[in-house]
Amino acid sequence: MTYRETIESWMQTLSTNPYTIFIGQQVGSEDFYKTLGRVPLERRIEMPVAEELQMGMCLGLALTGKIPVCIFQRMDFLLRAADQIVNHLDKWKELHGRDPHVIIRTTIGSNTPLNVGIQHSSEYVTAFKNLVKFKVLELKNIEDIDNGYKEAIDTHKPIMLIERQELYGKTE
Repeated sequence: MTYRETIESWMQTLSTNPYTIFIGQQVGSEDFYKTLGRVPLERRIEMPVAEELQMGMCLGLALTGKIPVCIFQRMDFLLRAADQIVNHLDKWKELHGRDPHVIIRTTIGSNTPLNVGIQHSSEYVTAFKNLVKFKVLELKNIEDIDNGYKEAIDTHKPIMLIERQELYGKTE
């Protein structure tokens, strides 16, 4: 399987849990980078360009027992949700005694074969690792994808999983 196919397989696995909801831009009628094709449409919530609202909705859904897979097209735009991530999601356990089960999925855009531009390929991995106490994992190969999504399912805590678009065609 390729890197992208492995992610698609994990999205299907996540969708078998009736509490899992996929929320973000290009998740409704579109197929977020061809990784949601096996996820039922009724499990997907399309969002406008409103990243802070999206993250807040995911936190709220988690507090009702849902498991939101909060998908951000590019890591660049995850900064728009930083208040919700850093000041609410990351501190929820200390404030309220339990962790919300939120899976944040984002990508770092590739500059090959097409240059996606400076606002679609920024990396803020180190910044988020320093800002939050929950796990922030880079998915650099298929093994990382398998380990990251297994942990995302098993831990029942927030986790951020960062994909690299230039790897979507890779088989290792």
